[in-house]
Amino acid sequence: MDSDTDEAESVPRRTRLIQIAGTLVSLVILVIGVMAPPMVGLEREMQLVLTVFLLTIVLWVTKPVPFTISSVLAMSLLFALGITDSFDAAVSGFASELVFFLFLLILLGNTVSKTGLDERAAQQILSKESTPRKTVRSLSANLFGLSFFMPSAVARTVTFIPLVKGIADRFGLGQGSNFEKSSFFILGHVNPIASMALMTGGGMAIITSEVIRSSVRDITWVEWAIYMIPPVAVLYTLGAIAAVRLYPINDTTTITDTGQLDDESRIAQSEGYGTEPLSRNERIVALVMGGTVVAWIVGSFLGIPTILPAVAAVVLLALPNIGIITSEDVHSMSWGILFVIGAMFSILDVMETTGTLTFIVDAMTNLIPFATMTTWQVVAILLAIAVIMRTFFSTASAAITVVLPIVLEFGGVLGVNRFYLALSILLVVASTTFLPFNTTSVLVSFDQGPLNLREVFVFGCLTMLFALVIIPLTWLFYWPLVDAIL
Repeated sequence: MDSDTDEAESVPRRTRLIQIAGTLVSLVILVIGVMAPPMVGLEREMQLVLTVFLLTIVLWVTKPVPFTISSVLAMSLLFALGITDSFDAAVSGFASELVFFLFLLILLGNTVSKTGLDERAAQQILSKESTPRKTVRSLSANLFGLSFFMPSAVARTVTFIPLVKGIADRFGLGQGSNFEKSSFFILGHVNPIASMALMTGGGMAIITSEVIRSSVRDITWVEWAIYMIPPVAVLYTLGAIAAVRLYPINDTTTITDTGQLDDESRIAQSEGYGTEPLSRNERIVALVMGGTVVAWIVGSFLGIPTILPAVAAVVLLALPNIGIITSEDVHSMSWGILFVIGAMFSILDVMETTGTLTFIVDAMTNLIPFATMTTWQVVAILLAIAVIMRTFFSTASAAITVVLPIVLEFGGVLGVNRFYLALSILLVVASTTFLPFNTTSVLVSFDQGPLNLREVFVFGCLTMLFALVIIPLTWLFYWPLVDAIL
């Protein structure tokens, strides 16, 4: 018992040490950046912007304070250090449509779980004739389909974890069985990949689409689907197959054979549990979400801004006679990622206006002989930079926010197709998880499942390799074909 207690207490202790170290490192960065004379080639403003950028990254990675507070601190420093002429300029990132669009989608996604539509979808993966392998296949298919209407990969993971554990018990499989391991790999590692298929599929896709619109070219909801659904589907399928192949599953035992169903479960199945009619709120949410998707598709051809259908959907669900979205939903939602996005866009705006981004790119191009490299060597290095930077972030959305604009700046200088590069960065960042904290859904599945650190690392490397194979094939053959058709 004592060893268990010590182990349980050691995790918060390590976390506190990391937080203290992050605070001290941030203070050191601030003092050196403000007090030291500008380094060679840097102007005073450039050095101050880089100081704010670096200390903010350290605070976001080590999290001594919530994302909201560290983000407000970063924007306040931009003004306090005289880098911007006004506080309005320091918070310019919050003028981005992305911040409000993501806010609306989080509210919409929460209604799916609030009304129980997610649980209803989860119940469909189990039948009396199911075998463990068929159940894993059904789990994969349902997660992919549900991602089109339930953007949050974490919400999908949390929804299905109890069901997977219950199914394992009904099959008579113990904790740590191959069935559980393959299922938890799909829930943690593979599940987030599905969120890239649609522009409105989650934070990663939304941020990437906004960066593409602001830095590269306009892209519609339908265009995104055409470009991304095939490579994402292939990547998702490879990940799901790998999970089953790494941990082979018995395909002969059925729930009926095991006799593990308790009396309550037998009664529920005989009475058609999971097939009862939709409730009023479930019907409303299903109709509104379906109508929103249709509006996005139609709006792509009519030039209607993507945010407008989302606004209409949220307003409709919040009307007094409906009341599905309430003030409590707004209060309880996670504001941290919204502040991270707003703060990062503010910092990047200032880095661009002060010429800091140009300086970084020039310095890197002088350090690395890009001029002597082929296009694919350049792309490989840029993808490697994205992977390395991604490992320091606890969410892919935060990583994309920081990494993508910088990598695209390199791509523009080096003459790489920046649209293809942006989609490629999204694919590799979403597929890379070396440690559980790198992806929230992996962290949840690691915490509640039978996986260990080595297994998380190995499978994360495997999904990353899948992405690195799919990216050049898609870049060379599929995306050019889409360009030719569109």
